[in-house]
Amino acid sequence: MNKTICIGLLVAALPITGYSPDARSAAKNNPDELLEITTPDAAIHNPGEADELTDIQSRELKKQKPEELFMRGMACERGEGVVMDQAEALEWYHMAAEQGHVPAQLRLGHMYTDGIGTEKNYPEAVKWWEKAAHRGNAEAQYNMGAMCYLGEGVKKDYKESAKWYRKSADQGYAKAQYNLARMYHDGLGVKQDFDKAVKWWKKAAEQGHPRAQYNLGAMYHNGTGLEKNTAMAKEWFKKSCDNGLQEGCDAYRELVKGGY
Repeated sequence: MNKTICIGLLVAALPITGYSPDARSAAKNNPDELLEITTPDAAIHNPGEADELTDIQSRELKKQKPEELFMRGMACERGEGVVMDQAEALEWYHMAAEQGHVPAQLRLGHMYTDGIGTEKNYPEAVKWWEKAAHRGNAEAQYNMGAMCYLGEGVKKDYKESAKWYRKSADQGYAKAQYNLARMYHDGLGVKQDFDKAVKWWKKAAEQGHPRAQYNLGAMYHNGTGLEKNTAMAKEWFKKSCDNGLQEGCDAYRELVKGGY
């Protein structure tokens, strides 16, 4: 089997459960799924009848530790011990986030992206993710990379996208490693470098990322960025297949059919 195997699309197995850039993404690689952001379970909007807080009560609440404020937000969003109220959850998260609580900043980004407890607002999502990203949160850095890539809430900028993906990838975040490799492969925001594409796909593949495993197999099969090695290609295609990627199964089957 000598035909060239194509590299998969720029995908993160992602930023966001329930979020799909679909037709909004005009990027040349047409990523099917750049964000995979985890959201709390069963967060269905069903506001209760909470009394409005007085200014004095509000000031007292803001004196609480940010972790306590964040936990109150989680309780409201999930309806754990209180009436489920996503709009109120958003307020608690804001109070925690304004005190620099990174998980609250991250969660606010998700809520503004998905329109949970509020209208969708990508610039606001970027605002809070950027704060968390500057505090070193790998998922927030990954999300910033995705938003810069898609041009959602911020100007489309592949160079800035690659910068954020690299920060996240350096912390071992597999989805960021996958997307950074794709950018090196295509020369988007960085100088095209197949060796670096292989490096980052291998790191993601070793963490079980199925598309990274498939793409690493394709690089071995095509002899791109490393020496051609059909046995290694077959091994990575098999791992990709075992992790549920149909393209991996198809490529593995073709190699077996070809006697490899």
